[in-house]
Amino acid sequence: MTRLEIRNLSKSFGSLRLFHDVGFAVAAGETLALAGPSGGGKTILLRLIAGIMEPDEGSILIDGKDVGGVGPEARDVGVAFQNFALYPHMTAFENIASPLRARGTETARVKERVTEVAALLKIDHVLENQPRELSNGQKQRTALARALIRRPKVLLLDDPLRNVDAKLRYEMRLELPRLLAVADCAAIYVTQDYREAMGLGDLVGILRAGRFEQIAPPAEIYTRPRSVEIARLFGDPTINLLPCRPERTAEGLQVEIFGRPMPLPLHFAAAEGRDCLIGVRPEHVSVGLQNGPGSLPFELNAVTPLNVRAVLFLRDAAGTELLATCPEDDALAFGRGHHRVFVTIDTSRALLFDRENGQTLALPAAAQPLAA
Repeated sequence: MTRLEIRNLSKSFGSLRLFHDVGFAVAAGETLALAGPSGGGKTILLRLIAGIMEPDEGSILIDGKDVGGVGPEARDVGVAFQNFALYPHMTAFENIASPLRARGTETARVKERVTEVAALLKIDHVLENQPRELSNGQKQRTALARALIRRPKVLLLDDPLRNVDAKLRYEMRLELPRLLAVADCAAIYVTQDYREAMGLGDLVGILRAGRFEQIAPPAEIYTRPRSVEIARLFGDPTINLLPCRPERTAEGLQVEIFGRPMPLPLHFAAAEGRDCLIGVRPEHVSVGLQNGPGSLPFELNAVTPLNVRAVLFLRDAAGTELLATCPEDDALAFGRGHHRVFVTIDTSRALLFDRENGQTLALPAAAQPLAA
C-alpha cells in the first residue's frame, strides 16, 4: 500500500528554483534512503512533507489524502533531526511522551507506550535522565523514540546518525531496519553517507540540484547507475573509469583499453564509434602472479586491507592507474613492495558512459553475452 506519494512538487526561494516537478512514492513498511550532496534540497524536502513549509506547486498525499494546507501537528508525520532537538528541561521520558501529551492521551497509555518504545530502543534505563546526562547515542535514540511514539504513518529521519560516533553509527545501521519494519510506516532517511544509504534503504534516491537523478533498489543503483556521477558515488573503492571508443571488428564489438582490444556485450552496440568512458568495478578486475590468456601486465604498487577484502593499487607501463579488490587471504600471496602482476578485466560486467554528458549508454536487465 502506498503510504506517501509526492506529485509534481516544486519549490523556489526568490529566483532560486530548488525543486521542479519532483515525484515519488513510498509504501508502508518501506524506507527511501535519500542521498546527495549538501545543498541539494534533502532537508527542505523533509520540511515540505512535514508541513513546516508549503510547496509552490504539486501535492503531498498521505494514505491517498492530499495534506496541502494541513499543519504539521495534524499530518501524522514523525520527525527525528540530526541535532536531536530534545527539550532540555524535560527528562528522556517526558521528551518521548511529549507528542502523546500534546494529543491529550491518557496517562496510563502514555506510560505504556513510552515504556514499550524505550525498551525497543534500549533506553529504558535512562528515562529519568535529563538530556545533559545522556550520551549522544542515548540522545539520538530518545529523539527517534519521540518520532516513533505516535506510530506515525510517515517517518522522516534527517541524517540522524551524523553526530554520533563510528561504533554507534555501525550499531544503529544494524538496528534501524528492524525498528522501521516494526513501525510499518513510510520512512525517508536522509544521509550524505552513500554506504549508509545502500545499507538502510529499500529504495535509494539520489537528489542533486533539486531533482531526482535515480530512485531504485540499492542493487540496481550499484549495477545500473543512470550516470557516471552516480557510479562514482556508490562503490568503495570507487569505480575505474577509462576513456574509450567502441568499434565493430571482425570479432564483434570491441573496445581498446590498456592498449589491448577487449570484447563488449551486445547491449553496447548503440555506442559504436562514440567517445565513451568504460566503468569497471574493482571486484571485476582479477589479479594474479602468473601470466594467462587475456591478461595484462601491471605493477602492483600497494595492498590495503578493507574489512574482509583488500584493495590493490595497480599501474600499467603507461602510468594509468587501476583499482582491484580480492579476499584478504588471497592478497597475502602478493606480499609487500612493488612487483609485477597480471590483470584480467571482465568487460561483460562493465558500464559504459557518454564521455560528454556522463549519461549511461545502456542499462542491461541482467548479465549479457559478449558481442560476436
